[in-house]
Amino acid sequence: MQSDLNNEPLTIAGRSFPSRLLVGTGKFSSNEQMRDALRASGSGLVTVALKRANLSGKEDPFADILDYLEADRYLVLPNTAGAMNAEEAVRIARLAEAAGLPKWLKLEIHPDPNYLLPDPIETLEAAEMLVKEGWTVLPYINADPVLAARLQDVGCATVMPLGSPIGSNRGLETRAQIEIIIEQARVPVVVDAGLGAPSQAAEAMEMGADAVLINTAIAVAPDPCRMARAFATAVEAGRAAFETGLGPISKTAEATSPLTAFLG
Repeated sequence: MQSDLNNEPLTIAGRSFPSRLLVGTGKFSSNEQMRDALRASGSGLVTVALKRANLSGKEDPFADILDYLEADRYLVLPNTAGAMNAEEAVRIARLAEAAGLPKWLKLEIHPDPNYLLPDPIETLEAAEMLVKEGWTVLPYINADPVLAARLQDVGCATVMPLGSPIGSNRGLETRAQIEIIIEQARVPVVVDAGLGAPSQAAEAMEMGADAVLINTAIAVAPDPCRMARAFATAVEAGRAAFETGLGPISKTAEATSPLTAFLG
């Protein structure tokens, strides 16, 4: 997708990506539909739950989602969704490495099946171990500025605070905390989870987020390709607004043209 807004490129751990829209690969009705929507999004970084990938080497078009991810288009970011603690997350990461995937990882540890909220203690412990093993770690977290700072201290490449619970489409319920994380960030901030509309993605980008990650809102749309393009456009517009600078907010009306010259 060609942009005419000339946004600054997204760079994570020294690697540049063509879009500030990151896309997940779950919930699509078919792998073909997922492949087409990813192309439409213009994203260069897609995340895959390792539990969905067939790492055995056996050809299985129904199980091996990796067959549908074009290696020349994307950096495939395995994620540890389903891990209940740090030990399981690290084990999943090592399986990904053994299967030949890039040593990049979206770290997800959410033991509560009802709300899928990330476990901050296990996430920090796993992040520290994985960074020491040479992984580029992108941790999914609650919108906790203190935890975000601690994860940066141990060497994480990004922080990925949730806007609202995974798959909820409720938008930026954690806006105030994300604003603090952005203000204090020393690494890119990727707003992940809960964004259900392109306008919400644009809002996150206008706030100064470096990127957003979208899955459910695209995958369950009646036309995932068109929705992917809508999110891509919103992300570009939001980022351009942030880079340009929004006007100040006033409690009173501010006339856009003189009110007195022709009346006086």
